[in-house]
Amino acid sequence: MKKINLPVLFFSQAELGVDLSNNPLVKEADVIHLHWINFGFLSLNSIQKLIATGKPIIITLHDMWTFTGGCHYSKDCTNYLRACGNCLPYLKHPHETDLSRKGWNKKAEVFGHKNLTIVPCSEWLASKARQSSLLKNKKVVSVPNPIDVSVFKPEDKTVARKFFNLNPDKKYILFAAMKVSDERKGFAFFKSGLELLAKQHSNDLQDTELLIFGLYDDQDFAGIPFKINSLGRLSDISTIVKAYSAASVFVIPSLEDNLPNTVMEALACGTPVVGFNTGGIPEMIEHRKTGYVADYKSSEDLAAGIYWTIFQAPYETLVAQSRQKAVTDYSEVSVVEKYFRLYQEAKGN
Repeated sequence: MKKINLPVLFFSQAELGVDLSNNPLVKEADVIHLHWINFGFLSLNSIQKLIATGKPIIITLHDMWTFTGGCHYSKDCTNYLRACGNCLPYLKHPHETDLSRKGWNKKAEVFGHKNLTIVPCSEWLASKARQSSLLKNKKVVSVPNPIDVSVFKPEDKTVARKFFNLNPDKKYILFAAMKVSDERKGFAFFKSGLELLAKQHSNDLQDTELLIFGLYDDQDFAGIPFKINSLGRLSDISTIVKAYSAASVFVIPSLEDNLPNTVMEALACGTPVVGFNTGGIPEMIEHRKTGYVADYKSSEDLAAGIYWTIFQAPYETLVAQSRQKAVTDYSEVSVVEKYFRLYQEAKGN
């Protein structure tokens, strides 16, 4: 299946945005809660005007952008711990007073506001925010994204597989082919892991196939020794739920990620997950309880995790524990309670 090439944006200056400070809803609000604001929605000047209203501000972080000079993920760079500048990972001509330093300086001005609460979606991101030079003196509280567990829930695997014309007696490794070209998504390690898996356990894997949703180039999967079942690009939620339910295991080989929705969705559907020990992923996957947390960038351990989950683990126990993890930690009821307490605290109640 041929994929559509979409731009991958790693660095945002936030120079363009809408001024909402005079919006009637903003004027009536007791608390202003910001989520994703990049790519033309709110500029740093827009945020500064909202802060100038004097109302309590809560900012939910979905990546590292709020406390860096402009990047959404810093890779191995730790300049954000001091003051950004000399941005080697992303800028073509890095130097001490480059765009990242200018962005850092502007954020230092904007986020000097005292009545500001920072809410990362994962404890991993929260720890980064607490260490950062921009947010280290702010209140930082980790609250995950919610998921509707009444929608994302387990369906009978036999029924789900028949829906996609799959063999109900086979085992399926599910992979979401989103931005395969993005190095952060770790596709190279996934591909290498599958090759190792087939080499080490060829006899056991005769009835194991790949299940892929999303758009991709056929050449990306060239040489992989598994039959590939492509579900295409899925947008209907009920069909997405069936895809997770049809799988034996969901694999996410990301090298840098916050709190991936795909992991949450898979767990809610009772599908164990295998992923690397990076970002917020090990907070979601409880090792050998709801899946397998593989050593970072180890194709060998990723392969071992896939094999363990499918062939060695107490599988039905994994399924039940995966579902329970999603209900306990990520249900809308659980997340709403946490935010309600934050709103009350922000207002001083």
